[in-house]
Amino acid sequence: MTDTTAAPAFRGASLTEPDARTRRRNAAERRFRLLGVGAVAIGLVALVILLGSILNNGLSAFRQTYITFPITLDAAVLDKQGNRNPEEMKKVTTIGYGKLMQQALLDALDEQGIDKGDLTDKEIMALLSKEAPADLRDAVLADPSVVGQTIPVNAFATSRLDGYLKGRVTMESATRDANISPEQLQLADRMEAAGLIEKRLNWGFLTRPDASELRPEAAGLGVAILGSAYMMIVVLVLSLPIGVAASIYLEELAPKNRWTDLIEINIANLAAVPSIVFGILALALFINTWGLPQSAPLVGGLVLTLMTLPTIIIATRASLKAVPPSIRDAALGVGASKMQAIFHHVLPLAMPGILTGTILGLARALGESAPLLLIGMVAFVRDFPGAPPQGLLDPASALPVQVYTWTQRADPAFVERASGAIIVLLVFLLTMNALAIILRRRFERRW
Repeated sequence: MTDTTAAPAFRGASLTEPDARTRRRNAAERRFRLLGVGAVAIGLVALVILLGSILNNGLSAFRQTYITFPITLDAAVLDKQGNRNPEEMKKVTTIGYGKLMQQALLDALDEQGIDKGDLTDKEIMALLSKEAPADLRDAVLADPSVVGQTIPVNAFATSRLDGYLKGRVTMESATRDANISPEQLQLADRMEAAGLIEKRLNWGFLTRPDASELRPEAAGLGVAILGSAYMMIVVLVLSLPIGVAASIYLEELAPKNRWTDLIEINIANLAAVPSIVFGILALALFINTWGLPQSAPLVGGLVLTLMTLPTIIIATRASLKAVPPSIRDAALGVGASKMQAIFHHVLPLAMPGILTGTILGLARALGESAPLLLIGMVAFVRDFPGAPPQGLLDPASALPVQVYTWTQRADPAFVERASGAIIVLLVFLLTMNALAIILRRRFERRW
């Protein structure tokens, strides 16, 4: 039997009472947490300010001021032959329709007993948008049977009057404005009280084409939305199969040597190249060398495809690499060929990640404007492009380019229109990003 010596008592810090060093570590951790919370808070505040500014300036673009009054479509003016033939009726210009609208507006004021003040007939007619006679002419040519009838007209008010009812124009500013006068605004107040003027939802903002600088109240996003849709179709048709095929080859089939390493490095570098560089390439190759037309959705889709391909290839390779090697080994072990193992097992399991990367790449391409400016999509386009495939070569615009174009115009109403277009673009981007998140969570496999 041996003697045992008692273990010396523990002389360190208490397990329940933190020492000075532990307190310093805990304090440092709390400071780091506060810094993280502060950084997140600053980011959220900046986002709220940005979105608040855009919504405050842009939501009013979805509501427009209309002047409503009855008009008699005199057949003696609009259809002198009496045949109701649209080709014959096209000879009547917007000047003839404008005279009819002017007389109808004056008659409506007299019928409502509204005091016109000292305004001339021309100054009263100036409350109507210059687009109003053209819209009436298009409606009559589309349905000649209305000639000879008295119909209600919902005409755009001029941008200054629209801005007055939205708080953008004041009586004081009108005294310095050559396009509107305080007397006209006072008449507008009386017309609004009588029910001739009202603000309503303006679906035309999403469906109408762009308008000239003199008609901002009639400008819409129809051509830009259709042009962006055409470009996204071109990008999807070209970038998805090419990107997936290149990824499968590099990840599953290509030998690992210096050449494939060089290709991989260049793909990663292309993903970081500024987008305007792709625009210069498209201008030199697609337009100057191949002779493709400027402002065409096909050219825009090609340049955005070049820009999107590296993103899709990187995302697809990451999805293929995430599939466990045991899946490939099991398929090969039961007699499947290399291609069968890839297309029957690996590719279906990687498809959620591939779709997510593709959607995010398309979302990035949708918001690009710099390369499109270089290929001429900044041009004023009034007519809608035709149906594909011919429509892919027709002039068109795009949502981000339309925002840029409107911000360059002098009339303040176009700033409101630009903010509204940003809201539409953000809705599309948020929808595409939400779809990518849903697909990832719905089909993602955990290994």
